[in-house]
This record gives sequence, C-alpha cells and structure tokens, in this order.
Amino acid sequence: MPYRRLDPDRIIKTLERLSNRVRERFPERGLVKVCDELLAIAREDAERCAWAERPNYLLRFSIGLLLAALAGGLGWLIWRYRATSMDMETFHAFQGVEAVVNLSILVAGGVWLILNQEARLKRGRILDDLHELRSIAHVIDMHQLTKDPTAILDNSRSTKSSYAHDMTEFELTRYFDYCAEMLSLTGKLAALYMRGTRDPVVIQAVNEIEDLTSGLTRKIWQKIMILKAQGQRGPRRLQAQDPNETASELHPFAIEPKGGG
Repeated sequence: MPYRRLDPDRIIKTLERLSNRVRERFPERGLVKVCDELLAIAREDAERCAWAERPNYLLRFSIGLLLAALAGGLGWLIWRYRATSMDMETFHAFQGVEAVVNLSILVAGGVWLILNQEARLKRGRILDDLHELRSIAHVIDMHQLTKDPTAILDNSRSTKSSYAHDMTEFELTRYFDYCAEMLSLTGKLAALYMRGTRDPVVIQAVNEIEDLTSGLTRKIWQKIMILKAQGQRGPRRLQAQDPNETASELHPFAIEPKGGG
C-alpha cells in the first residue's frame, strides 16, 4: 500500500526539489552543498534499503543443504533399521532414535547459526548507514548554529570575532526552514531501514536519530519564533535605555528572575 509505508523514491524527489529551492535562494552558501550531499546519501540509502529487504540467497541455500542432509540422514537410518534382523531390532531402534536426535540438534544449530549470521551482516551495514545520517544531521545543525536572529533584528553591536550577518528577516527565516526540512528528511531516511528488519538494535538506532533530528528542529523553530515575534515588535536594541526598563521588556523570550536574585 503506497500510503502505509515510506517510499524512498518520493523522499528523493522531495530532496531534489529542496536542493533546487536552496540553490535558487542561496546559491553562494554552503547549505547548497550540504543539501546535495544529503540527496546523494538518500540515493545510496534507497539501494541499501532494497538490499536489506532482500534475503541472502547464499545463506538460505546453505540452510537448504542442511535440511537436505537431515532428510538424507533420516532416510539412511530408516533403511539401516529395516535391514537389521529381528533379534537385534530393539537394540538398533534405540540406536536409531539417538542418532536421529543428535542429527536434528546438529542441523537445528546450523540453521540457527546461519540465520543469525544473515541478521548480523545486515545489522552491521545498516548501523554504518545510520551513523552517516547521524553525522550529517550534526552538519546541518552546524550551518544554522551561528545564525543569530537577535543580532539581525535588534541591530546589536558586533565584536571583532562576531559572525557577519547579511541576510534579511525573510531570508533568514527561509534559511532556518530549509535546515528544518533537511533534518526532517534525514529522520525519514533513517526510518526507511525499519521496513526490512525487526532487529531491536536497528529500531533503537533509528529512534535515536529521529529524536536527534526532532530536537535540532525544535531549536530551529525557536529561532523562527523569535524572528516572527521581534518582527511584530519592530527592531529594538537589547540594551535598556531606561534604567527602570528590564531585560524581559526588551526581549520577548527573556526569563524573569525569581526570588531576590
């Protein structure tokens, strides 16, 4: 069902359009390259997710060989039991049962080992891909980290080490929004890996990435809300001009001190 599970092709198309939007709005900024890199990762992850969903036919063939060996061993034991004389029937019956039990345990252990080997192989590659998504989420956060909405709107004083801000309120809002979209799509790429596996380790890693991207997105939207709130109040300095004017009256998100501190 197309609306019951994530479609990697639709995620890629969304990222392609987002990459074009970022390039058209900010052609000279590094965010374009980050978005292009995320798009390249999405295309790679789509192929890797398809690989993770496919069974490993070589390992499955090995399981078939073990089961065939079990069936052959049982057939040989039955043939040997029928060839025995009546006076040795009880003795050979006990021997046959013991051999069947031992062979079944051996085959079951081999099947379990092969199935776990397939799960471990897929888990290792998936965790490597998820680590890559976790890394690029931090890269996206670094590109918006130095964008201070108060420095742009409040016309505050800059120091020699301050970052230069040359974007308008609208441009900065769009920049933050692009970063939030990229983080959200990063979480969706991670969720793709849960389609072909029920491995609890993989599911936990995916949930951690979604928690990470959600937390970083919340920080970005806090900056957007500051932009909108101060845009409605008009540009003002953070420094109080009146000694009786408090910092909470100047900044809409300032926290008033409690007690007598």
